[in-house]
Amino acid sequence: MAEPTSMAVLGAVLRSAEHVVIGSHVDPDGDAIGSSLGLAHALDSAGVPNTLVLASGIACPSTYAFLPGAERFRTPSGVPAPPVFVALDSPDLPRLGAAESLAREAGALVFIDHHPDALAEGHLNLLDSTAAATGELIWKLLPCLCIPPNANIATCLYTALLTDTGRFSYSNTTSHTLRTAAEMVDAGAHPNEIYASAYENRSAGAQQLVGRALARITLANDGRVAYSWIDDTDISETGALPEETENLIDFVRALGGVDVVLLAKIGDGTVRASLRAKSDSDVGAIARTFGGGGHRAAAGLTFEGDLAGLLERLLPALPGGDQ
Repeated sequence: MAEPTSMAVLGAVLRSAEHVVIGSHVDPDGDAIGSSLGLAHALDSAGVPNTLVLASGIACPSTYAFLPGAERFRTPSGVPAPPVFVALDSPDLPRLGAAESLAREAGALVFIDHHPDALAEGHLNLLDSTAAATGELIWKLLPCLCIPPNANIATCLYTALLTDTGRFSYSNTTSHTLRTAAEMVDAGAHPNEIYASAYENRSAGAQQLVGRALARITLANDGRVAYSWIDDTDISETGALPEETENLIDFVRALGGVDVVLLAKIGDGTVRASLRAKSDSDVGAIARTFGGGGHRAAAGLTFEGDLAGLLERLLPALPGGDQ
């Protein structure tokens, strides 16, 4: 495991790179997409050639297609091993999905991440679990790239910060977070436009999916846990896109009087569970015991089996499960 890397050292490495490939985790969210694009625009300004690759899928998720440069994402297939590969918002190599082999073949591997379970598997590692989003770390890196922020960089990194703080509602939102957001606005990010594009541009099918998830809310553990679920049939019948499920748990999280909410996405033989804490519960630690990971208040895991099997094992580990 490599030692932590200073921003000054990392900035110098990136400025001198002949080419940089940027990747993030599978099923990329707003922080993964926003921080990737933010870094790409920053490297553009620094005159460093770069390529954006996806860990899964063939294009940027439609939710974030409004971001400048979203069309630049491509699959890793055919991309030669780069001098530098930057892994963003990904705690380990397997989370890079289809881009993992490309990362392993790079001359220098860089990890920039804010997950508490990040493994520091790169030659250079910029890890800070106190950061609200990986996009916040990219913002701090800009002076070390010797470039001023522009509107494209600010828009992408504001999106990263907005989405990973739950619209500035999660416990990771601090005064520093809000000051950083203000700096991004000063640099050209437009909060109202970004919010509307990310959260108020859902398809009719996605809204129908919300209805199904809300109708299935079930209380467990003496009312301390609420869970719901959707499956592949729901997605096909409503016509929603798979990426439109990303923020679905936020609608379940709006339920009052519970400590933890769980949304299960049921696939073929697997269940992907998202967890959100509304109290002091550490759902990240719980998820890690099931092979998943994440933050104290927001985490996820993948379970081999069905929903009943997941609930049988997971509910006892959640608040009220020992009653």
